[in-house]
Order: sequence, then C-alpha cells, then structure tokens
Amino acid sequence: MRKPLSVSELPDPPNLSPVAEPAIRVTDLGHRFDQKWVLREITLDIAPGEIVTVLGGSGGGKTTFLRCVGGLLNPTEGDITIMGDSLRRNPDRLRSHTGFVFQYSALFDSMTVEENVLFGIRRQRKLRDKEGKELATQLLADVGLHDVLHRLPSELSGGMRKRVGLARALAIEPQVLLYDEPTSGLDPVTAYTIDRLITETRDRTGATSLVVTHDVGSVARFADRVLFFAQGEVAFWGSASEFQVSDDPQVRAFLEPGRYVPVLESQA
Repeated sequence: MRKPLSVSELPDPPNLSPVAEPAIRVTDLGHRFDQKWVLREITLDIAPGEIVTVLGGSGGGKTTFLRCVGGLLNPTEGDITIMGDSLRRNPDRLRSHTGFVFQYSALFDSMTVEENVLFGIRRQRKLRDKEGKELATQLLADVGLHDVLHRLPSELSGGMRKRVGLARALAIEPQVLLYDEPTSGLDPVTAYTIDRLITETRDRTGATSLVVTHDVGSVARFADRVLFFAQGEVAFWGSASEFQVSDDPQVRAFLEPGRYVPVLESQA
C-alpha cells in the first residue's frame, strides 16, 4: 500500500489564497495512546471562516485530531494556535471560544431544551436572566426550534437534539466550531437539514468550522476544503473539487470501496 503523502509534499489547493493570520495553525502535531501513535507530523493552516470536512476510515485519527484542536486532548507533540494564540499556553481561554457539537449531542437529560442552551450562556456571558432567555430563544429559532423550549431531550428526535446541541454551542459566540459526526444515525432528509445549518451558521457567524464525518456527500454540500486521514497521517489536504478527482488509492478506496478495496487488499 502506498504510504500517505506528507503535508509538505501536497500542493496548496487552488483558488484559496494564503492568509497572514490563519484561524487555526497546526504545527508538527503528534499524539499517541501508550506506545501507539494515532497522529503523526500534522502541519496545516485553516483560514478564518472555512468549513473543513475531516474524513478517513475508522481509527484513522480524525476524531483524535478534533479533540486536540478543541483542547480536550493535550497532544504528545507539536502545537496548535487559534487566532494566533497557543492552545498549550492558554487552553482555558481558547476553549471558551470553541463550540462543540457532539456526536450524541451530550445534552443534560434532566434539563429542558432552554436550560441546556442557557447553561453555556450563564457560564461564559454576563447577561441578565431575561437577556439570557431571550438569547436562548433566538438561538433555538435560528436552528428551527422555536417551539420546544420546555421539552426534555428525551422528548426530541435525534435531529432535534443535534440542533439543540448546535444552539448551545453557538451560545458562547465561538470563533471555532467543531462538529463530531453531526449527521450520524439521521435519515437523509434530517441529515440534509443539519448540513444546511452548518453552512448557514458559518455564513451568519463567520466561525471557522471543522466537521468530522463519514458522509462523503457532505464534501459536495458544504466543504471548502477536505482533510483526509489514513493511519494517523494526512493522505489528502486540498479543495473539495480536488478531493473528488484525487487518484490517491486510499482516497479512491474511501470514495469507491467496491472498486478499490479488493485491489488494496491484494497489495497489502
């Protein structure tokens, strides 16, 4: 099997001019659990306001990468800067400007929808109670949930819980939004709604977004660039259009498994 290209060997994607101050800069990032390296030598810049789709097979390193960017994991090697500030030096401050939309929403079961959204508002924003509730109502309306304020998470569908999770993430006015499998387990119509919300949220807030997903269709729907992991290394980093036509065998196996996986297995 061909070894993934290092980032230094990959061309810059077209039509995306470099920026003096990237929203996210990853430098020589590596992480291991015990003696097993799950990320190696990751170096890349992400521009403000970009939506980056993070793809790869199970165990390829994409979720670990997301957790490192969000400050949930302290990487073994390297550094991450967000808006020019090192995550190693100021983890708490940077985490306060990073919103997470978790795979299973991670809502508080005993709190109403309104209380879940207010949780972030009360912890990080100095608003009076009335102002906080008005903001929570507006955030829920922005994701199409103006009429569920007093319901419990158990009374919502999977797609509705995902949208509540997004509203809660937006409550802190994040500069960076991290989505972990936002459409996992959803029907195609609901998944499309979530995809549209990701784009609308970026357009409305200007937040830089990283979206970990197995859904290849998301690349065409909202991705500006694609980051593809294979065995803990970057196998592809470039524009969405380049990704679709890449001839890298691991990318092709991901896009067309029925055609390419048997070939890769025969070469292993």
